[in-house]
Amino acid sequence: MGRFDGRRPPERVSYEPASVKDLLVEMKDTAELLIDLSYSAVLHGSPSVAREVVELEHRMDVLQMRARMSLMLAARNPKEAETLAPVLGVVGAADKVSDAAGDIAKIVLEEIGLPDAMRGALTEGVETLVRGTVADDSPYHGRTLKDIDLESVTGVRVIAIRRDDDWILNPGPKTRLKRGDVTLLRGPETGVAEAYPTLAGEPFEADDPVEPAIDDLERAVDSIVLMKNLSELAVDLAYGSVLFDNEELAEEVSNLEIEVDALQSRFEAWTLRAAKEADDPVALRGLIHLGVATEEISDAALEITEGVLRDIGVHPVVEMAVRESDEIIARTRVAPGSDLVGTPIEAGIPATEIATSVLAIRRPDEGWLVGPDLDTTIRAGDVIIAKGTRTSAAEFAELAS
Repeated sequence: MGRFDGRRPPERVSYEPASVKDLLVEMKDTAELLIDLSYSAVLHGSPSVAREVVELEHRMDVLQMRARMSLMLAARNPKEAETLAPVLGVVGAADKVSDAAGDIAKIVLEEIGLPDAMRGALTEGVETLVRGTVADDSPYHGRTLKDIDLESVTGVRVIAIRRDDDWILNPGPKTRLKRGDVTLLRGPETGVAEAYPTLAGEPFEADDPVEPAIDDLERAVDSIVLMKNLSELAVDLAYGSVLFDNEELAEEVSNLEIEVDALQSRFEAWTLRAAKEADDPVALRGLIHLGVATEEISDAALEITEGVLRDIGVHPVVEMAVRESDEIIARTRVAPGSDLVGTPIEAGIPATEIATSVLAIRRPDEGWLVGPDLDTTIRAGDVIIAKGTRTSAAEFAELAS
């Protein structure tokens, strides 16, 4: 494949009456989906997934322009301009995440390449995400997601659907699949292997495992995997800080951004040392490319928290947008006697059947535990910040009560 140029003539955007809240919801969901898709494209070396990233990046550009137009018309006096200024920061941050995801996708589309060690390490840090087209004779054609019930049967979620040129970013139980729909499936590899053939009419082929490299290259790879995890956590906590107008969460985002910056410096040093011993140092370009883009995601997360950190407050339209997005961030207090008390957290997920990821815990006597250790056990009184679907958040809240 030759060099891919993601540029195309900019789409003309004219003002249309639109809800700022709805635009922000779509931008947030698109930004988070772009992070998933871009790393998945690199992990699987998938040009088809990388092209979906580029298409979504173009869509984000349009959403950002429309959001800016609506916000400019909404500010009628200095006080409103003051409260809306951080909203522009949230809009700009989502666009920065989009640009960074596009840069990650170009590693595949422009055949910049990555060391095999990178894909081996990412395999452990990224949940399986595949792109599948609903086949003409698929049993899923014409059925709703509730009827198919993939998540309960296989643990696989349909996180987005592209139907012709339209995207459904938050498919719900009533969403009906149609032949030709391009679906994005995420879940455990065993579940994907079970669901994919029924949906796409062809077998699922998993990637062969890759052994990680050693010495300086292995250290560089470990650093960038940690950078990726911390940057994703920073985005989640940033939206959480906005939702709860919580300065402590916003400060954690600032701490994470500083940590990612420090990791990038070490990562660059180890990559340069590895290049000295590599047979083809040019093959490490993709690794450096990935490091820069990953650091930009953590910078964007910090921008989201600006209104909270500057004590300007959170504009209601942003709070509503965060609440109504597809995967929500929930704040749950664990009551004495709850079924969750004594439950160990394994890989950030409580040992239950609920698809909820714990991002952070605030303990009355210890403060914030961000990215709890594998041996962390939930206690009564813990305030848990978790991410998941609305259904799983409701079930998690019920267990915590």
